Amino acid sequence: MANQWYVVHTYSGHEYKVKKKLEMAVENISMQNVILQVLVPTEEVVEIKQNKKKIIKRKFYPSYVFIEMIMNNATYWLVRNTVGVTGFLGGIKPIPMAHYEVENLLNAIVNPNVSKPRPAVSFEKEENVRIIEGPFKHFIGTVEEINQERGKLRIMVIIFGRPTPVELDFLQVEKM
Repeated sequence: MANQWYVVHTYSGHEYKVKKKLEMAVENISMQNVILQVLVPTEEVVEIKQNKKKIIKRKFYPSYVFIEMIMNNATYWLVRNTVGVTGFLGGIKPIPMAHYEVENLLNAIVNPNVSKPRPAVSFEKEENVRIIEGPFKHFIGTVEEINQERGKLRIMVIIFGRPTPVELDFLQVEKM
């Protein structure tokens, strides 16, 4: 049998615990040749809490762990009986991931689209925001344009009674 990728559902917030327990179990009973990889895909994002920027790892698929393995009775029950695992995608007969899904998953992990961390928040046109940094700090404006690639927003701010466009970084504004 060939090794394939399977998706395992876990309790919320237990993805890394499941990954660690599975890796320890595989090592303890020498199953490295049948359970090859255990992944929790993440991306780095910038989060602002209490006016401080912090880079965190956000899970692409919360409550899911991806496992490259050769499916047999022993590997099925090892994974299924791991504390924190609620089951395989597909239930009693786990469904392996399609080849293109595996490629997309691995490419997203190895080659992230942006070199710098992305903001954890997203904005919409005509949404009101408060500027929290820079010369227009404390001003309130409306999102006119969003440039995801550059992480920039064009905000329409009222200055001296006139609407004025201001280009700001995602991290310089907060949602209201």
